[in-house]
This record gives sequence, C-alpha cells and structure tokens, in this order.
Amino acid sequence: DDTIQLIRNISHSLMPPTLKNFGLESAVNDLFQKISGSGTINASCRFHDYRERLKSEQELTVFRVLQELINNVLKHSNSSFIHVTQNINGDKFYLRLHHDGRGITQADFDKLNKSSGGLGLKNIQSRLKVLQGKIYFEKDLSQTYYKVTIELQKDLAHAKEQLITF
Repeated sequence: DDTIQLIRNISHSLMPPTLKNFGLESAVNDLFQKISGSGTINASCRFHDYRERLKSEQELTVFRVLQELINNVLKHSNSSFIHVTQNINGDKFYLRLHHDGRGITQADFDKLNKSSGGLGLKNIQSRLKVLQGKIYFEKDLSQTYYKVTIELQKDLAHAKEQLITF
C-alpha cells in the first residue's frame, strides 16, 4: 500500500491531476488557494480570457515555471503578496506574475544563469528553451514591484503564435 501511494504521489507531482484534467487556469487557481491558505503570503490570480488551452506540454511547462518563480519569491523576496494575471491581446497570451518584495532584474538573471548558483533559474531557462521560450524580469518605475514575463510560441498546429508573460 505504501509503495502504491508513493508511486501515486510521484505521478501526481509529475503531472498534477488538476492541470491534466482541467487545465492551467484551474491548476493555478488551486495552487494559489493553497498558498493563500497557508497564511505565509497573500496570493491571488485572475484569468481574464483563457478560452483555448495551450498544448498539455506547454501548460505543464508554464505551471512548473510558475511554481519555481513562486518558490523563489517565497524564499528570497520577503513579499507580502503574489498576484498573477492572464489576458490575451491579439494573437498573444499573457501571464504576468507581480510581487512587492526583493526581486531581480534581467541583468541579475543573466548573471545568475552564468554563475554556479541559481539552479532554479537555470531550470526555468532550460524548460523554456525546449519550447523556444524566453523569460524577462523587470521592476516598475517605483522600484517596489517586480514583473516576470515569459514569452512562449504556441504550436501552430493548435492555434496561432502566442506569448506567455509572467
């Protein structure tokens, strides 16, 4: 029984059932409810117009990247909130992650990727590279909010090219 449960847990961690069965929006909502429920940080998300799902491997990549980004925010930023928004503009799909803690800029990210540290960031970069994606980090003008943007080309067999932004 323990072995079966272990295999089941591993299977669910590789492809969360909510993601597989209901898609990215449901999986992100579920993740953010768990984070907010922990009392550690205020986490919220809003999907405005996610009518057409990404391919399953793209959804999984976006979900895993988002998990790693959230992990980094929780570990390093001292944020009081994380907020994710999704919208579509033309043929582009956007998913943006904002937080109010310490963050990194694109220059910091590039530097960390070339160093021996930043394993989580390297993992993000390699996941996105497989899908020919890119990631961008930036601060707003007040220097108090950070935005992470991920760019991902959608499979043309499924639909038009789209952009994913965190």
